[in-house]
Amino acid sequence: MCAEPITCPGWSKVRPGRSCAGKCCSDMGNSLAFLLGVLQLLAATMAAYKKWIPDTNFETASNWDKERVPCARDTIHFEKDKVVSVFVRSTHALMDMYLPLNGEFLLASGSGFAAFDGSWDPGCGSGAVLSFANAEQHSWFNPELWQDVSYRVDLEPAGRIFLLDEERVPCQYDHVIFQPETSFSVNLDSSRQEIPVQSISLMGQELSSTEAWAEYLRSPSAALQFHGNATLQVTGTRCPHSSGCACGNSQDGDRICASLLRAEQCPALACHSPLRPLGHCCGICGAVVTLDFKPEFDLQQYRDRVVQAWLSLPKYAGVQMAISKVHRAQTFLGLLPRGSIPVIQIVLVDGEAGVQTGTAAEQLAADIMGDIAQHGEALGISAGSVEVATGSTLGGQVAIHASRQIASGTVLGLLFALLVLGGLLYLRRKGKLRLQALHLPRLWDTAKDLKSPQPESGKGFDNPMFDVELPGAGSVEKTLQEMAPEARQVFYLNPIYDPSETET
Repeated sequence: MCAEPITCPGWSKVRPGRSCAGKCCSDMGNSLAFLLGVLQLLAATMAAYKKWIPDTNFETASNWDKERVPCARDTIHFEKDKVVSVFVRSTHALMDMYLPLNGEFLLASGSGFAAFDGSWDPGCGSGAVLSFANAEQHSWFNPELWQDVSYRVDLEPAGRIFLLDEERVPCQYDHVIFQPETSFSVNLDSSRQEIPVQSISLMGQELSSTEAWAEYLRSPSAALQFHGNATLQVTGTRCPHSSGCACGNSQDGDRICASLLRAEQCPALACHSPLRPLGHCCGICGAVVTLDFKPEFDLQQYRDRVVQAWLSLPKYAGVQMAISKVHRAQTFLGLLPRGSIPVIQIVLVDGEAGVQTGTAAEQLAADIMGDIAQHGEALGISAGSVEVATGSTLGGQVAIHASRQIASGTVLGLLFALLVLGGLLYLRRKGKLRLQALHLPRLWDTAKDLKSPQPESGKGFDNPMFDVELPGAGSVEKTLQEMAPEARQVFYLNPIYDPSETET
């Protein structure tokens, strides 16, 4: 890149008559050669390339609070405590410039700053104070700040393939590109200590090894461009599986959705019981197909098959698809989590409206499931399932399916509770478990021995059936007669108490 970093530590203001200027470090043709090399590499690999969109260039109007590039009569103000890297393409005459305590200018060939000489500038007016925007708010995990520039984007049907929200941010095996002849600032705050990527291209060079990236991190520019509680890790490794690799951003899924939905909430949907695909922030109308696969499954070949066989057909002109490997959580009895398994997720949405919402996606899902039933074994697919959400009143099958799953989980939970209770009673029956607070009549002991043990005193014992203390042993029959009505005699038989024992 034709620029040389000019650091200005300790500067608080540039007075008229002083200037910052740098010299060119290389020819502009290096940037063009770099771009051509990237395009050739894109054509030779299947990896995804994500390009960082925002910059901190001096000539970018959106980087200034007045939404315009400074002119000669303006005063420039950089916040004193903000760390910033700014790329400058041309020469600028200014009235005053207040600089941060720590920062840098990347000056292209022939660029720089000079004091305004008082000549008339018709486009500047009387001048104003322009403040540089705070670039530290640009989060790595904001999907809106990335653009997918993989070569396959140009080969797919226009607008037909989309990425899940978590996959719009660079994944663990993606290539990251920072545009040549730009400066930038990235906030790396994350739930992880390290954010892995395959390679990073910046300053006109591709860094694809741990050693090359570690060397760049020792440069003065690195601390000005990357900040936050996490660090980037360049692995230089590709996804080793033909079935694809999960993106790896699930740990920061909440952070991604918070960045995406900061400005606006999820849109209202016309379908019943919208689906929430794994790795996506909002619900969708359409269909989600989930595939269990074998080791020989090839994700890229199957994606091409779906695109060529169905997605390119005129009747599916409004359908969009996202296909990738994700990790689906598993539970025990629908209650206890027990890890996750990798599956292939196909998300289908369409542009239909009203009661027709999701119907085209539903039909495409049915075609895919029919193809799996016939050719799944040869394609390396062991099983498949589909969920649908449409605007039709007959499309509530997903909600019913979900209710059945909840009901099944509830029944299994009750069976599990009864099994535990039965085990506790069995252990108590065997004398291996003593429950002081549990008083249950042991009716099964009656069949073995109707005789109760010898009471310890002449006052009898507590009757668990009536909770009444019985009188002495000599007046048992009299007491029973007094408790019965005079018209008839009523006798009570206590199965665990033998009155004959009191006569001895």
